[in-house]
Amino acid sequence: MRVRLVGTYLVLLLLVLAALEVPFATIIAGRDTQRLVADRLADATRFATLAEPALRANETAEMSAELVRYDELYGITAIVVDQDAHRTVSSRPGAFLDDADVLRQARRALEGREASDDGTVWPWRTDPYVVAVPVGRGGEVIGAVITISPTRDRANAVGTAWSILAGGGLVVLFAGIALAWLLARWTLRPVAELDAAAHELGAGDYAARVPAADGPPELRRLGTAFNEMAATVADSLERQRAFVSNASHQLRNPLTALRLRVEDLGADLTDPEAVEGHKLALEEAERFGDVLDSLLALARAERGRFELADFDAGEVAWARVVAWQPVATKKQITLRYVRPPHPLRARAVTTALDQTLDALIDNAVKFSGPGATVSVRPTADEGGVAVHVVDTGPGLSEQQRELATVRFWRAPDAQNVDGSGLGLPIVAVLVEASGGRLDLMPNTPTGLHACVWFPQAP
Repeated sequence: MRVRLVGTYLVLLLLVLAALEVPFATIIAGRDTQRLVADRLADATRFATLAEPALRANETAEMSAELVRYDELYGITAIVVDQDAHRTVSSRPGAFLDDADVLRQARRALEGREASDDGTVWPWRTDPYVVAVPVGRGGEVIGAVITISPTRDRANAVGTAWSILAGGGLVVLFAGIALAWLLARWTLRPVAELDAAAHELGAGDYAARVPAADGPPELRRLGTAFNEMAATVADSLERQRAFVSNASHQLRNPLTALRLRVEDLGADLTDPEAVEGHKLALEEAERFGDVLDSLLALARAERGRFELADFDAGEVAWARVVAWQPVATKKQITLRYVRPPHPLRARAVTTALDQTLDALIDNAVKFSGPGATVSVRPTADEGGVAVHVVDTGPGLSEQQRELATVRFWRAPDAQNVDGSGLGLPIVAVLVEASGGRLDLMPNTPTGLHACVWFPQAP
């Protein structure tokens, strides 16, 4: 964006410089040409005054000496011709009248008018400049004086003036580039800050704001509107999380009291159906408690402001496998741990890997079914540490894997299985806050392959 804006400024500057310098360069060349013509006409007119009596008396010796001295002093060839355009006197020998331009100017002078080359002395001109004036008085023309002036020095002078003009234009151009860059930077700095703040806001930093006091008025208003929007979004999310946290916390006490009363009712029940109903009520209360605990954990995770810690991913994974081994054995599932050949130091949110493995192993044990195998394998991968949890259960379809981290989502065949549907959403928040990622992939031939990756500890 900045390059395009600077390019636009430079195009406008180049057009302005061209509109100013091209006419000025033309004026310089025209001015020098007029000076040359005026000087040569003055010289030729003086020679015409001297040549009239010489041609009438046919005494040209003195005239010839005058033309030779003029040529030696200025390097300008001078020729005097009679009324038939035949050379009478010249400053140097040579068939100058064979030149078409010289002959044309001579014939115009013999017609009784001053004649000069109509061209302009440009820096690249090499042809001489021809000026001719008639010799005579009272309308009688008895000859003409012709001067043939070299134009190289005059063309070089015009070229030098053009070079100075071009140098000034380059100075102005470079100064314009610097000013255009500064102007574009000043103009676009609020846009860059707005872009950075938008990315930070999208990444979960709801405290991101932009300075609204710099830049053009339109961008200042845009920055103010962005800050108001960000504050509104942050306040809304914070209110939502606070409500979830407070509601979950406040529901814990009446739920605990309700569960105690339900337990107390069990002592007086003797009917088998009532006992079974009492058992189901207790299970639902336990499930309700688990949902509230998950909501509290999710609300805390989404608040951000995490502390990162370094840990050995292999040791953490081994501890979680040991903790879940009795549950897996009870469900007739083989829970295996593949120890890495060397320690794997990772950096993540405190207890992020613990909670992640608890959720992944819990799901694998819960849904794989008797006889299945669940493997936990930490590895070094892509400059970080990856922990793989692979099971041989029924797995999830591609669409189900995409929905697995959506809050409260449950697979169609798992509606009657204990769970809140918040385990993987909590894992996704913790992994993202740690700068890692969570990948859910199919296992071959059956099952689910969950891989969580964390950055390597420095």
